[in-house]
Amino acid sequence: MTKPVPADIVSRLKAVLGEGGWSQDPDVIGPMLVEWRGRWKGETPLLVTPRTTAEVAAVIGICAAEGVAITPQGGNTGLVAGQIPHGEILLSTRKLTAVRDVDPIDDVMVLEAGVTLYEAHQQAAKVGRRFTVGVASEGSCTIGGLISTNAGGTAVLRYGMMREQVLGIEAVLPNGEIWNGLKRLRKDNTGYDLKQLLIGAEGTLGVVTAASLKIQAPLASRAVAIVGLGSPADAIQLLARAKEETGGSIEAFELMGLLGFALTIRNVPGLRDPLPTEHPWYVLIEIASGEPGAAEAALERLLTGALESGLIADAAVAQTETQEKAFWHIREGHSAGQKPEGAVWKHDVSVPVSKIPDFIARADAAIEQAFPGTRIIAFGHVGDGNVHYDVLKPVGADDDAHDVQRETGAKIVHDIAASFSGSISAEHGLGAMKTAEALTYKDPIEVAALRAIRLALDPKRIMNPRVLF
Repeated sequence: MTKPVPADIVSRLKAVLGEGGWSQDPDVIGPMLVEWRGRWKGETPLLVTPRTTAEVAAVIGICAAEGVAITPQGGNTGLVAGQIPHGEILLSTRKLTAVRDVDPIDDVMVLEAGVTLYEAHQQAAKVGRRFTVGVASEGSCTIGGLISTNAGGTAVLRYGMMREQVLGIEAVLPNGEIWNGLKRLRKDNTGYDLKQLLIGAEGTLGVVTAASLKIQAPLASRAVAIVGLGSPADAIQLLARAKEETGGSIEAFELMGLLGFALTIRNVPGLRDPLPTEHPWYVLIEIASGEPGAAEAALERLLTGALESGLIADAAVAQTETQEKAFWHIREGHSAGQKPEGAVWKHDVSVPVSKIPDFIARADAAIEQAFPGTRIIAFGHVGDGNVHYDVLKPVGADDDAHDVQRETGAKIVHDIAASFSGSISAEHGLGAMKTAEALTYKDPIEVAALRAIRLALDPKRIMNPRVLF
């Protein structure tokens, strides 16, 4: 627990923000103190909701002078508790919602931190462009949160993580100063790249208030299919074929095991299996091209060859946009499909793409030996090496009994990922959940350098103090 915030500081923050810029109402604050899965619950003496960058700077300036800690929060969709305060001032960026510019000549849009991902997609579409980051929580997650956690999503294979989409950042640093780094340049080779330090820093080096983001030209053709196949190794072979067949036009390549696939269809309303029979593993493939008809033709060639060679067992190709969305709903509904099943350990790991089959095989064997009867759901962005490895309690078992074994299970999974030179956090960040554990796997020299950077920018460690080393 962070040391209590003095009452006079709370009063000063209220005064500088004025009516509508803060709240102590439990009904308003309550939902912002709970992670959406209910695993973490926090507390705060004051919620501040600044409406401008200047107000963010005023809040952080007061807190910096007095050594008062702050937890920044975007849409509260994080999964590792980095956004949940434990006594700190809670600074929400939800009211920073201005769309400052959308320029199809520069292929840039400048959005404030509280703009949702859904709205970002809409703004790009208004000028005939696309914003390529896609995550299931697009209606709630915000640009500032996506940047601060370096979010991944479904299109990383083709376009990269969130950090690859950011050209410039405006942020309030831990001393309360505003850094105006909202450049639109693709090339700027003038020393250290401060924006890249802020991306993925989880609010520890400052609060992102706005960003210049890349937008992309529209695509003329798109094709989506769900494929049934025998193993993760078959999926990796199919990925290699798809890369060769499409010349880099794969937008997404998502792996799903039978259990996760089946639970999603069973537990999420409105879904059905697009294939007539069950398969041990499934892949969702999306191909897109700037040439009319090219994506459909490439997908047909890929699937025909894979069926003829026996690499895949069956495939269903979406014939309408509605079917495309239904296919994607199966993949994006995996977390919702697990919820009715009770307690689950979730792991967000990455390994080299070629090692995914070995990782899954070793982790399955180790977890099944250590925890007989648990149900394993492996799925995720196999095209970029990111596996969401979830372990559900045995059928009929007690939730609490499963929860108390979470850390033991995580060590098994993370040790195996590390043995393949992998990462214990592929796209969710470390937050409060994994910060201490990460020290086991990070190079001590790297950790020392990261601590030195943080000390230089935030010597009082007021910004998200429980997160990152």
